[in-house]
Amino acid sequence: MNFLFCPSTLCLLGQQKKFEISVWSMQKRLPLPIVHHPAYDAADLSDTHRFPMRKFRALAETLVADGLVSAKDGFHVPAPAPESWLALAHSRIYVDQVLNGTLPASVARDIGFPLDNAAAGRAVAFRGRCATAGTVLTATLALEHGLACNTAGGSHHARYEQGAGFCVFNDVAVAIRVLQADHRIGSALIIDLDVHQGDGTALMFADDDEITTVSMHAERNYPHPKAQSDMDVALPDAMEDAAYLARLRQMLETLPSRIQPDIVFYNAGVDPHADDRLGRLSLTDEGLRQRDALVLSHCMTHGWPVACVIGGGYSRDIEGLGRRHSIIHQVASEMWVNPALSSAG
Repeated sequence: MNFLFCPSTLCLLGQQKKFEISVWSMQKRLPLPIVHHPAYDAADLSDTHRFPMRKFRALAETLVADGLVSAKDGFHVPAPAPESWLALAHSRIYVDQVLNGTLPASVARDIGFPLDNAAAGRAVAFRGRCATAGTVLTATLALEHGLACNTAGGSHHARYEQGAGFCVFNDVAVAIRVLQADHRIGSALIIDLDVHQGDGTALMFADDDEITTVSMHAERNYPHPKAQSDMDVALPDAMEDAAYLARLRQMLETLPSRIQPDIVFYNAGVDPHADDRLGRLSLTDEGLRQRDALVLSHCMTHGWPVACVIGGGYSRDIEGLGRRHSIIHQVASEMWVNPALSSAG
């Protein structure tokens, strides 16, 4: 079934739970909840733009072709995020400027998208609302079922006062504030494995003891300068699978024992891949697969609900990029069907 998520229904969903592996086992007859909206692909943005906008459509088509989303069940489809949600994490002045097409040219340049009142600007703004609501829905489904994936999200460079780096609204920050306002969660852990540091997210939650921000990224890549996350793991250029996975295991093992989040947001950016245009690392598809399995296994064995977002990925090969982004959905679906895999990770 297609599930239309309306903002007013959030408080009607079931009470928050922490999920043990046995509960995931009871859910395995249901398909993994995957969230998508056609507007994730802002169709009015040119194919020649530096940001590969068509990847969202390619990802959705890959998930259907591979049987991860069936014609019968379909995607979970969000309604666009209302202004009130966006203003929980961003300046209302900034939100108004984006939605009204009056953003200063200097800020639009920082973001990297046209955000005026022309067709492309309106499409990008609407896409930002839909992708943000998609992460709220993904988190809501994760709290209900234990695990869920968006086909967008991870706009981690957007900070309180403005966006940056192809990020208009910080969807994870908005989702956390919406769920906190609705008393669905108190605390959250953000594990950000995009090749670029999640600087906007780190800045937004710098003074919030309930939110733990973790970023493992290429040291010499954008942004410059870096922000300070609760835990930063800066990696040297050209790091390959074995060394990367060893650092990831070490990072997961050293997470403070005091962290007991009500939910985990996992940014599974694929830009650490060796073929990524904007990455500086050298992971393979198999390295990304093992990375995702390690993170999901760690969270599931602790009973933490996980909301997955796709983060960054940049390539001229749109079909190949869509397939690369589908790795997190493949891994999550495998663990959804067979939760025992999490204990083997």
